[in-house]
Amino acid sequence: MATSFSLKALITATLLGAAGLVMAHGNVTPQEVDTGNLPTLGEDVLLENPFREGNAHGDANAQAVEIGESAYAGNCAGCHGIRAMSGGLTPDLRELTEWDDEFYINRVRNGTDRGMPSWKKTLDQNAMWAIKTYVESLPKPE
Repeated sequence: MATSFSLKALITATLLGAAGLVMAHGNVTPQEVDTGNLPTLGEDVLLENPFREGNAHGDANAQAVEIGESAYAGNCAGCHGIRAMSGGLTPDLRELTEWDDEFYINRVRNGTDRGMPSWKKTLDQNAMWAIKTYVESLPKPE
């Protein structure tokens, strides 16, 4: 009987702890992103990463990676993990591909009903695409 109670208490504590993590997802104090000398992308939402090598502003790729690393650390790592290595509660962003650009920009701009906040009033698309450029620079998960 005591073992059954202990097991129930352990399961309850685990579920409450996991619920707390899920509820905390998206509870991030936004950090300003200095996009430096990156080309200004304007207000029209781009559906493809302009800073990817070979794209419109691919010549700014290295600078975008550097800016994106700082922007990611200040705004994304709390939920998506250091160097985009998710702990399992959030998607592993390293698995995104160039074919996921439209999905990415819409998700970051609009958020989700499961805890991801909308960033469109906080980050401009220069910062959003710099973050994606940084994530693309990371090694893919094994």
